[in-house]
Amino acid sequence: MLRISDISYSVEGRPLLVGASATIPAGHKVGLVGRNGTGKTTLFKLIRGELALEGGDISLPSRARIGGVAQEVPSSSMSLLNTVLEADTERTELLAEAETATDAHRISDIKTRLADIDAWSAEGRASTILKGLGFDAEAQLRPCSDFSGGWRMRVALAGVLFAQPDLLLLDEPTNYLDLEGALWRESYLQKYPHSVIIISHDRGLLNRALQGILHLDEKKLTYWSGPYDQFARQVAERRAVQANEAKKQDLRRAHLQSFVDRFKAKASKAVQAQSRVKMLEKMTPITAPEEARKQVFTFPAPEELSPPIINMDNAAVGYGGPAILRKLSLRIDQDDRIALLGRNGEGKSTLSKLLAGKLITMEGQMTQSSKLRIGYFAQHQVDELQLDETPLQHVQRLRPAEGQPRNRARLAGFGLMADQAETVVGRLSGGQKARLSLLLATIDAPHLLILDEPTNHLDMESREALVEALIEYTGAVILVSHDMHLLGLVADRLWLVKGGAVVPYEEDLETYRRQLLAGDEEPKAKPVEKPKKVSREDVSLLKAEVRKCEERLDKLNEMRDRLAKKLADPALYEPGRGSEAETWQKKYAEVMGALDKAEALWLRAQEKLEGIAA
Repeated sequence: MLRISDISYSVEGRPLLVGASATIPAGHKVGLVGRNGTGKTTLFKLIRGELALEGGDISLPSRARIGGVAQEVPSSSMSLLNTVLEADTERTELLAEAETATDAHRISDIKTRLADIDAWSAEGRASTILKGLGFDAEAQLRPCSDFSGGWRMRVALAGVLFAQPDLLLLDEPTNYLDLEGALWRESYLQKYPHSVIIISHDRGLLNRALQGILHLDEKKLTYWSGPYDQFARQVAERRAVQANEAKKQDLRRAHLQSFVDRFKAKASKAVQAQSRVKMLEKMTPITAPEEARKQVFTFPAPEELSPPIINMDNAAVGYGGPAILRKLSLRIDQDDRIALLGRNGEGKSTLSKLLAGKLITMEGQMTQSSKLRIGYFAQHQVDELQLDETPLQHVQRLRPAEGQPRNRARLAGFGLMADQAETVVGRLSGGQKARLSLLLATIDAPHLLILDEPTNHLDMESREALVEALIEYTGAVILVSHDMHLLGLVADRLWLVKGGAVVPYEEDLETYRRQLLAGDEEPKAKPVEKPKKVSREDVSLLKAEVRKCEERLDKLNEMRDRLAKKLADPALYEPGRGSEAETWQKKYAEVMGALDKAEALWLRAQEKLEGIAA
């Protein structure tokens, strides 16, 4: 059990927590929610003992282990698998001691403890966790230094999950996971044997994997049992009641104050007026709750183009080597809302880059409207912002001819108000940077908006605002996201990227989620029937059929050649020949039709013959 008792803490003189208390039952999985800047990450640091409390107390059972994803992600020559195995420091230390221990009693204790912590199955458990987070067997043997920062963060998450601390603290772990990794992590946390507190804006996770919500609001902590949607409904109801009570009290105060003001000077009413003054003094003020500031996104509306805005015919795309995606025959209209589904590495980002014009087709055709404007948002673009420039400078670089008031209005339309507009990007929060990148991607009023993980770093209110903006947006949308809530509300078409192909997915998102969680189990093979023995007579008949087909093909090819020669004669089209040319053309068409049928019959007979010969 985690007990938080009357704690207080300030940052640079600004109180974040004042007399905050909460109790988390042992083994419960809890979501820590609250607006950005309220102190959620600070609370984690207080629980871990990285910061000193100004007042109050935080207590855990003795010897309880607290774990979280390290800020410094591993980047060494050690393999991913060994990196995860070493995250369980007790197992590592016991195995090392077992090699040098000489005392029989100590050796016995070590073996007993290793058995208690299931040390001998450790490699299999570590491998399963890594696989769930997107690393196949080959990748698990590669060194950490081979992978980018985002992938190494997954390794760090795998390590802490493998170590299984008594209290697991996770701060926005979804930001570096794709949809498949996020769903696997959700399933894993549901079965996690110890306590979990997770800071997250993933509505699906908060609804399905957790048993309660810890709300940090107005410097206080409140624990709510149940999933996020239930919590949100209860908070809204409580705020409505509190606002109504505050309104009633204001009216009551106004009435009492009016009486005092009217009659305080009259001797006959002085006692009554004084009584009402005392009533006013005794009334405990009811303050209307501070509602979360409405977050907004304002996407400029594009003009309407004739459909389709993009059309692909048997296209292929890659990066110079073998094609990643092949035989793409896809159509996009301006009213489409398409979510791209598929496991990591199947080619979702490749397709996004092709549509965005970042890649060109290797074969086939991709045609698009001549007036088509495309907006592209990807997480790497957030990282490529100029850290020493302000958001206003970013916008003015794209719109130098427009005045500051217009560009400031643009920034305000994405929730970047006056203070943020003049703050250098390096000092903005992750959510504010994401808002700026979304503004830059949509500033030209694109007809097609491609969003690759747009909700990373956005808080709950911003995610809801993005949903509203996309629903109202009059351009086409291509979405790649781990946020099932966003996909479910925005997308009306699903494309599955798998095995080098892109095909419509006819089921719904919930079915896709269940399929991912079920894994890639191969269907049981049907029993193979023994082929019937083929007689010599059957073989002879098939060979005869093939010969007949070949003879008919030869005759039809001769007829086609004669007719083609006839039709190529210029004299056939001279005046006075009437409809003779039309007659020969009809005969040529009939022969070509017969030739197609004869070729199909020959192929069928040939396949039968080859089948029995095999």
